[in-house]
Amino acid sequence: MTPARPNSSFAPGSVALVGAGPGDADLLTLRAIQRLQAAEVVLYDDLAGEDFMSFVAPEAELVAVGKRAGHPSPRQDEVSRLLVAYARSGKRVVRLKAGDPAVFARSDEELRAVRDAGIAVEIVPGITTATAAAAALGASLTKRGVARRVQLVTGHDVDGRLPDDLDIAALADPAATTCIYMGKATFPALVERLLAHGLAPSTPAAIVESLGSPETRVIQGTIVDIAAQLASDRPQGACMILYGMALAPR
Repeated sequence: MTPARPNSSFAPGSVALVGAGPGDADLLTLRAIQRLQAAEVVLYDDLAGEDFMSFVAPEAELVAVGKRAGHPSPRQDEVSRLLVAYARSGKRVVRLKAGDPAVFARSDEELRAVRDAGIAVEIVPGITTATAAAAALGASLTKRGVARRVQLVTGHDVDGRLPDDLDIAALADPAATTCIYMGKATFPALVERLLAHGLAPSTPAAIVESLGSPETRVIQGTIVDIAAQLASDRPQGACMILYGMALAPR
């Protein structure tokens, strides 16, 4: 059931950081829909298309602020400045973010800017890409006796390279399922380090590309297979990479 009216706690002059999930509008939470319906300004990521905008009032102002590697995009400080400026003008402001605002979304910088300006802000959780990717694979990220924990890791540093301070021992743990965000350019280098640390070359892995869109594509194999695929023919769309024994076929 779609709520017909917004929750009254979204006051004028405040900001809501809303998780849009992996890209499917039907995976939005009811609270996310409420906030979109009440918004007077929506600053949105690249993922937000017509399906998301259908929840927004026709008179609301839409501002594209998505960031994509290799493409011109607004600086983070400019996005934060816009949030503060619109809220100070008395608007209800939604910052619509891919996945969940708490996971690799740079929400900490936006929260700090808004709070430092004395503006009320809330976080509306969304489905993070890691769990959505597992659903697309028809897999569980945990499995009794096989995968005791899940780890979410960014695949690149601010310079676009594999981070130097990764805990390779943890990432090579055969009893963990690892979900790599933004790692399609660096996964081959990571696999070299994982193999050197003793992770089995046969460890199951998968790429889920353009999740939540009609172009969603799944590639499955071993960590070695996936690294070779990314080295030879890197996908164009955004990718979530997962590996671990929980992904092994039944």
